[in-house]
Amino acid sequence: MPIEPLHLTARAETFALADAFVISRGAKTEAHVIVAEVRDDAGHVGRGEAVPYARYGETVAGSLAVLDAYSGPLDRDALLTAMPAGAARNALDCALWDVAAKSGAVSAPALAGCASPVPVETAYTLSLGSPEAMAAKARSVAHLGVLKLKLGGAGDAARMLAVRAARPDARLIADANEAWTPELLPELMAAAVHARVALIEQPLPAGADGALAGIARSVPVCADESAHTAADLPGLRDRYDAINIKLDKSGGLTAALAMRDAARALGFQVMIGSMVATSLAAAPALILAQGAEWVDLDGPLLLAGDRPHGLVIRDGWIAPPERELWG
Repeated sequence: MPIEPLHLTARAETFALADAFVISRGAKTEAHVIVAEVRDDAGHVGRGEAVPYARYGETVAGSLAVLDAYSGPLDRDALLTAMPAGAARNALDCALWDVAAKSGAVSAPALAGCASPVPVETAYTLSLGSPEAMAAKARSVAHLGVLKLKLGGAGDAARMLAVRAARPDARLIADANEAWTPELLPELMAAAVHARVALIEQPLPAGADGALAGIARSVPVCADESAHTAADLPGLRDRYDAINIKLDKSGGLTAALAMRDAARALGFQVMIGSMVATSLAAAPALILAQGAEWVDLDGPLLLAGDRPHGLVIRDGWIAPPERELWG
């Protein structure tokens, strides 16, 4: 239900990363985010953070323009049809959840009909690099139990094997970010088996992933760039075993909850992921992360500095957010 009257503002913010973040598409040293704020006349303020992603044709300026131009109802259900999926809708949707929780003195999980969240274990991302560099980084985070390897195509077999040798105890996720080719697929899938990789994320480009339907997937394969909203899921059943649900892709918590339910109904495993951003972006996703097979919400760990009241993450386990942060 809408809470009226509400007033929307939006802004861009930048956060430095602790180290360069490198994937197959390039490197970055800063996280560029947008923040939507919704305020009611009683002084309650809700916030939502999102990351416009160039891979999906988004920019910070463009997403802010969408929010600045928005004149539709400030209502979560109406927003699903009033604004397209993406970062702008995510920021506003999460802000609406937050202000509803704060104005009603009820938690966001309760509003969503969910039990109170408990801590979940997140993967920690290793940037793409040489096998030796990735192995060294893996050894340096020996207190973390789940590692996500950013891969790049040629040389990935050596990368996976080097990290496994460095961390025989860790649960490994291999994330190719669309960098593999059908020709490389048999060799790299075999290497993933040998390295005891537990999940391979988006090995082939979205829209060119049909080869996954014709092979025996000895390691489960997860769709990321191929899966944005619930509408994408039926067409992926023959080539993926899991779905990476991100608020920025689905366009907010409201749509992501529906996408999770649709994924479960179709028999997919679920990963809850996020872009590189602050605790404000990751906090709503913790509602979705309850019961997920895979959680990848390590964005705050990759920053040089987080927001006040940021998520508490110890040894890879993320505690539910403080009310001052979100929800």
